[in-house]
Order: sequence, then C-alpha cells, then structure tokens
Amino acid sequence: MRPALMEHTEYSMKNKNPDQIAAIEQAIAQKYGETTVANPRADWNQIKEKEYLDQMREFYQKIKKNEEYQEKIDINGIKVSKKLLNRESLASCSVCGSFPKKSLDDVCLVKFECCHQCYIQYVEQREERWSTGWRPNTTKKE
Repeated sequence: MRPALMEHTEYSMKNKNPDQIAAIEQAIAQKYGETTVANPRADWNQIKEKEYLDQMREFYQKIKKNEEYQEKIDINGIKVSKKLLNRESLASCSVCGSFPKKSLDDVCLVKFECCHQCYIQYVEQREERWSTGWRPNTTKKE
C-alpha cells in the first residue's frame, strides 16, 4: 500500500463513529429488512453446517467427474474426448465388418458407426447424407 493510502486507512479506522455505523445499519434494515444487517452466524447451527458440507462434497465430486469426462487425448493432432475411446463398447465396422485397429477407427466407429477407411470412402464430404441413414450396398468381409 502507498504511504498516503495507509495513513488515510489508519485515520478512518481510528475515527469510526459507532453511532454513525448504527444509524447506517438501522437505515439499511428499515429499507431492506433485518436479515440484511444480521450476522450470518446468528442462525447457523450444526445441522446447517452438515448440509453445507454435504453440498460442497457433492459439488466437488461433480466437478471431478466432469473433469474426467472432459479430459482430451491427442490423436494425430486431433483432440478427442477420452470417453469416446472406450474399446470395450466398440464392435466392428457396420460397412466392411473390420475391427478397430487404430484410434481413428475408434473415433469413427463412435461417431459414424464405421471404420476410418469407410469414413474416408463413404462418409467424408457426405455427412448429411450418412446421418439420414444412407449406407453403401457392400457385403461385409468374412
């Protein structure tokens, strides 16, 4: 703090008038209600403390869970949400029947239900048509 500001603060701290403070508090209470000037600890008890702590625990658990879902992994220069790369839920390409071999296959399987190769061949530049249900007439590899 600058010396002049410190002197001013010290001066105002020393010269507080309790009657003036009380008059201001009364005016605020009269205009906005008694709860505006009441001490927040006045009606605080153990039950409210427990409820508050439970709410904070729940809040931080939600934040932690959200951060885990938002975690991104870099795949060939593309940031992909970690939750999209769950290999257990992925089966095979619905177009050619191949199983995912690369991370890009995983991403395409989740988003377009086909491998990356089929995405390039059939979906790329035709996402709207693909999303309406069009699929190529090919037989799956055996």
